[in-house]
Amino acid sequence: MTAARRGCTLKEGRYRVHVLLVDDDPSLSEMLVKYLAGEGIRTSVAYNGTDGVTAALSQQFDAVILDVMLPGIDGNEVLRRVRRESAVPIIMLTAKGGDLDRVIGLEMGADDYLAKPYYPPELVARLRAVLRRQRDVIPLAVTQLNFAELALSPGKREVSWSGKRFELTTKEFNILECLLRAGEMVSTKEDLSLKILGRAHESYDRSLDVHVSNLRKKLSVASKGLLEIERVRGVGFRLRRLA
Repeated sequence: MTAARRGCTLKEGRYRVHVLLVDDDPSLSEMLVKYLAGEGIRTSVAYNGTDGVTAALSQQFDAVILDVMLPGIDGNEVLRRVRRESAVPIIMLTAKGGDLDRVIGLEMGADDYLAKPYYPPELVARLRAVLRRQRDVIPLAVTQLNFAELALSPGKREVSWSGKRFELTTKEFNILECLLRAGEMVSTKEDLSLKILGRAHESYDRSLDVHVSNLRKKLSVASKGLLEIERVRGVGFRLRRLA
């Protein structure tokens, strides 16, 4: 069965959120589709990585729930291919619960990470948190934010350097918007963690640093080394033009 077909038979008018589930287990997928429907979330299912990539890039979905263990191309490869073209929020599901696996997923652009077996209400809470951060975390008071040749449009969710657009994940975009709004002021880790991750910053939590590191690399490539995220030791981050 092709992507985005099974699990679509419920009346669309009942739902405000449309989620793609990429999982090769039909029984578990069916149970999750029914559970999410009870939470007011419409779900379509892709049962392999190839169909998952196609569906995720179709712009039909508000978010993607992606299992790492898939036939053909695995979830990490699906994530890599989707992130080339889309910043759709992605929550990874995996039987591997180690810190290294979480870091790999975050470095590749995942928005959140949940180990199997998971508690469905926790998955729903994480899903809603990801969507809430994407839509509501930062007020859209201006149509465009600028810094040197960098331009960011909060409403259109677009970012460019010297007129050339480049792609960021949802969290990277939100971090960059926070830094742009802060101007010359330092954005603290505590403030960024609350706004971007939805939780208080803990010294052992490296999630924010991973996202900042990925954003730093993309900004360096887009600006040809002219723009960097400066780390203010013990405080936080701010943007700086190098030349």
